[in-house]
This record gives sequence, C-alpha cells and structure tokens, in this order.
Amino acid sequence: MEATAVDLKEKAKEPGKDEQKRTPAKAYLLKERVVTENTDAARELYNQSRFGKLLDDGRVQLALTEAMYLLERGKITVSAARGKKAVSPEQFLKKATKEQKNFWVKYSVFKDIRDRGYIIKTALKFGADFRIYDRGVKPGEDHARWILYPVHEGDTLTWHEFSAKNRVAHSTKKRLLIGVVDEEADVSYWEVRWMRP
Repeated sequence: MEATAVDLKEKAKEPGKDEQKRTPAKAYLLKERVVTENTDAARELYNQSRFGKLLDDGRVQLALTEAMYLLERGKITVSAARGKKAVSPEQFLKKATKEQKNFWVKYSVFKDIRDRGYIIKTALKFGADFRIYDRGVKPGEDHARWILYPVHEGDTLTWHEFSAKNRVAHSTKKRLLIGVVDEEADVSYWEVRWMRP
C-alpha cells in the first residue's frame, strides 16, 4: 500500500458573466436535503453541471453540500418552507452544521473539488462521503474514479478505520482519496493505492 499527495490540477475558470445573470432556482430545506421547485432553472443545474438528483416530478434534490455551494454562488435561494423568507449562506451553514456532523469539513472539500472542475457526488451507498468523477465525465456515463473521505487535520484515524476505508475503495474498484482540511479551509489530498512489492 502506498499513500501519496495528489495535486488535482489547477482550479477551473470562473463562470462567465452570462452564467452569473440567470435567475436563481427556488429551493426548500428539508432536514438533511434541499429540494428545488419544478423549474427550468433547477433542472438546468442538474443537466449542465450534475448538481443533485433529478426527481420524477421534475424537481431536483440536493445534498446540503451542493445546496451550500449553489447558495453561495447565487444559483439558488433556500427557504425553510414555502412563503418564508430565504436564508443567507451564513444561516444555511448554521442549519446544515446542526444536521450533519463535520459539515464544515465536508463542505470545504466539496467546494475545493467543484472549484477544480470535477463533479463530486455523495457516496453513502459506497460507505464513503463522496465520489469524484474525472473532468468531462458525468455520472451515469462512466464510473467515479475516486471515493473521498474528508477529515480535519486534527482528527485521528485508527488503523482499523483506515483499513476499512481502503477495503471500501478496493471493493468498489475506486481509488481512495483522503481530503485533509486545515483551519483555513485549505485542502490537501492523499491518494492511497494498493501496490505489489
């Protein structure tokens, strides 16, 4: 087994002015997920950039990390319920932190990966926090390349926990990536691979 630091290339370009002028999609916070209204703006987030999961009724279900990312960029507005005032990114962060342990660490990694131009999705069914697709690959067209576990630089992993993460990556035929977040929300990535001596 070998662990090496990974540089996931430079960050992607900033969105163009035309992209920034679009009307934000309306969404509602429902505990550990956010669901948009059935609108073209919401479906475009899914179709163009693969944010969320397209539901049968035309709405898009977003993970809290996806919603926070889109909220910060003005792509969505989030309310607690219909008719209620939209929450600010700071208010959303407080609510998300109550719902999910280590939300700030997970979001720091999610944001960094998305800013680098990769598609990152939740990976609970794989027993990981996230799965990452190579640039240009959309979920459903090909398999994810990595499974990703975000950790804070002050956290510790036992050998049993580390081994379990490695087994999950190996059994799903993906590479194991650990995103280490420091106090300034900077992220370092470590890829772990099996190798034969």
